[in-house]
Amino acid sequence: MSASARLPRILVIGTGDTKSEELLFMAEVIGRAGGLPVMVDVSILGDAPYVPDHSKHDVAAAGGTTIAEILESGDENSAMAAMARGAVALVRDLCAAGAVDGMIALGGSLGTDLALDVAAVLPLGVPKFIVSTIAYSHLLPPERIAPDLMMILWAGGLYGLNPICRAVLSQASGAVVGAAKAVEKPGGERPLIGMTSLGSSCLKYMKVLKPELERRGYDVAVFHSTGMGGRAYEAVAARGEFAAVFDFCIQEVTNAENGSVVTSGPDRMENAGRAGIPQLIAPGAVDMVDMPAWQETPARFADRPYHAHNRLIASVTVSPEQRRAVAHVVAARMAAASAPVAFFLPVEGLQEWDREGEPLHEPEALDAFLSEMRRAVPPSVSFTEVAAHFNAPQFALKALEVFDRWVDEGIVERGRIA
Repeated sequence: MSASARLPRILVIGTGDTKSEELLFMAEVIGRAGGLPVMVDVSILGDAPYVPDHSKHDVAAAGGTTIAEILESGDENSAMAAMARGAVALVRDLCAAGAVDGMIALGGSLGTDLALDVAAVLPLGVPKFIVSTIAYSHLLPPERIAPDLMMILWAGGLYGLNPICRAVLSQASGAVVGAAKAVEKPGGERPLIGMTSLGSSCLKYMKVLKPELERRGYDVAVFHSTGMGGRAYEAVAARGEFAAVFDFCIQEVTNAENGSVVTSGPDRMENAGRAGIPQLIAPGAVDMVDMPAWQETPARFADRPYHAHNRLIASVTVSPEQRRAVAHVVAARMAAASAPVAFFLPVEGLQEWDREGEPLHEPEALDAFLSEMRRAVPPSVSFTEVAAHFNAPQFALKALEVFDRWVDEGIVERGRIA
């Protein structure tokens, strides 16, 4: 049977000993929606009252252990972590064998912890859905969230089925089947370029770069650097899926260094270099920290210039001292790269709101960053100073000059023009 004719195989992951009613309901909905449920039991203490396709013993064995050994660990955290390792190994093998078209997992905090690990090993384009009591919570660190993960809050259903729970579970189960049927998996004929930015009201270089790169035979994915966008960028980079990157908005580094909740995790600016991907880097918007606009500004930023972008997100500038500190973090991460890095420093401003007359204009603080960055750039990094503002066309064109040279030198794979 062809892949287009067969039913999509959906892994249904959960603890069958405590949530059998919910899991069996999800399997029923998946079947009605035109999918094939594949039950994966990650119970520890009890047994599921049904025969799973992959038992808890199968899961433990995939992780190199047994249920008896897991029980001897003595606490639920280490026990569930062991089951997570087994579930990851099992699902990775199933995926490699072409036996997974999607996954849905159900859980509270323990089950969500396991499900995040499983989702992370599935490639982009394999639908992954988690029904969780902690969906959208700050308990979920950005680095644990797969780039195309979908979540829904498990409302009113922690213990057994009811009308609210059925509504949530049926939506989730139908959604993952629909996604598995409709998905267009990534992977085209042209090399993929990764690019980071903020919206065009703040940073504008992608308007020049994207069409120019596409004209050269590349596909271009632009990631929104507001925490989760940077996380998605890092996850794809870690898989080595970019031919090169234009990491021109590294503001999430400043966020992380200054305790903002708008963060993409501790490994921002690390994965492309670790994966051997050539990087073009520039310090877009590193002069500001993002925060929720609906919360009171933290006291430590109360006297800093402030700009509310919308009702969700606002920004304040960081001090000259904080900008100098960020310069050294950026330099250290560039120095650790295992492939060529080119760094560009536009000297007339780092984002639209720092222009004269705009709310984040601080020329002396900008000069402090520029001076420190010039000193900090490591010898291994190609350094280009650009006598223009970040949003000036000259900046984007200067970056293209270096990119084109790298293509001619064989550092970056040449694009494929139809």
